[in-house]
This record gives sequence, C-alpha cells and structure tokens, in this order.
Amino acid sequence: MSYTENDNECVLRVENLCKSYKDLQVLKSISFDVHKGETKVFIGSSGTGKSTLLRCINQLTIPDSGSVYLNGEEITHAGSKINYYRQKMGMVFQNFNLFDHLTAVRNVELALLKVLKMNAQEARKKAMFELERVGMADRADFYPAQLSGGQAQRACIARALAMDPDVMLFDEPTSALDPELKREVMEVMRKLATDGMTMLIVTHEMHFATSFASELLLMENGEITERGKPADIPTSPSFERTRAFIGSYEE
Repeated sequence: MSYTENDNECVLRVENLCKSYKDLQVLKSISFDVHKGETKVFIGSSGTGKSTLLRCINQLTIPDSGSVYLNGEEITHAGSKINYYRQKMGMVFQNFNLFDHLTAVRNVELALLKVLKMNAQEARKKAMFELERVGMADRADFYPAQLSGGQAQRACIARALAMDPDVMLFDEPTSALDPELKREVMEVMRKLATDGMTMLIVTHEMHFATSFASELLLMENGEITERGKPADIPTSPSFERTRAFIGSYEE
C-alpha cells in the first residue's frame, strides 16, 4: 500500500497512530507528515507518549492501529522487511547502547559489515567518515568506557548515520548528559539539520528545540495539542499552552 496525493518529498507519514497498554491509551490518533530536510521537534511533559511515538514509528513497539509510511511505502506490521526499513530510520536513544567490547570505529562499522555486507576496507572508510562528521575521528580506537557521555552519544549518531538513513529519530539524546556534554551533541544535531538531514527529535531542551526546529509539536495525554513554527509561538494566541510549557523550563 502507498499514498500518492501531493506527496512531494514526503519522507515520513504517520496516520491515526494509536497505542494502549491495558486501560491506558498512550497514543490517541497521532497524524503528521515529515518532508525532506525538515526537523520536527516533539515537546511535552514526561509520560505524554513522545518516546512511544518514536518506537511505534520504527516498529520497536507495534501500534494498535494506524499507519506509518516511509517514502510512500507502508511499513506498519512489515514483518520480515522491518529490518530493511529500520536501516532507513536511524534511531538514537537516551542511553548509548554501544558494545562495550568494541572500539568506537568497530561499533560504527559492525552493521556495515554484517547488514550491508561491505568489505572490511569499505566499512572502515565509511565508519571513519561518519566519526569525522561528528567530531570523533580522534577517538576512533577508544572503547566506550574511555569515552565521555557526549563522545559516546556522538559515536551512536555516527553509527546511525553510517547506514545512510532517510530520517533520523532522536529520543531524548541529551537527557543523560551534563550541560557541557549536552552542547557537544546538540551542535552535531544542529549541523545535521543545517546540512538537510530529515529528523524527528523528542527533547526537553527548550532553547535547542526552538533554535532550529522546522516545527514544534506539543504532546499532552497522548495527543498533539499544538503545533507550529517556533517563530510564531511568542506572539500567536494559538500557542498559549506551548508558551507556558516552554516558560516553565526557562524559569
């Protein structure tokens, strides 16, 4: 199944996505589009369904109903093809999920060797390119225990980028970091946005979110309650709740 109507460079489409755990409805008919080069940033209090949304998009959590389309192809309940689609959706989690027994460069090149079947020379070249891209080339031969939290998270970003994804999903990528290390990771993400990477970001970093998002989406009780361009939020009466939420983080 695919969609066809007015979908010029629509990379990702989410339609009426729902998810419940027993009597708790976590996602309530969530719908949005992401076009090539856009950065959509989801904000909202903890427990509003933001992380569940990302997990449903890449099918780590199976939604109860609704559809997810990637480049025009429905990937919901994709079965054996889901690993192929996940290659096209780079996922960066709160926790770094690096293999402790592998160096940074080996962490990055592993999927290139095992999944994409690159030869060793090609995989190493690609891995080093991505580490350079996130400012980690000088830490390529370091093990995760030898890296700061910011360096480990940048290695994770490099690992996701190495698969040449069509869209990147970031689930609170700086939540486990102290302020100085947060800046390292946020600068990498800001550069990716500037370079035209298509991204979905869940974050509580309000200044970061408003500084380069194409669109902010406020989630409450499993729904998108407000959405719009960051520049419109300070003056538009439509964003009263979003202004209040952002203000609570700036106090």
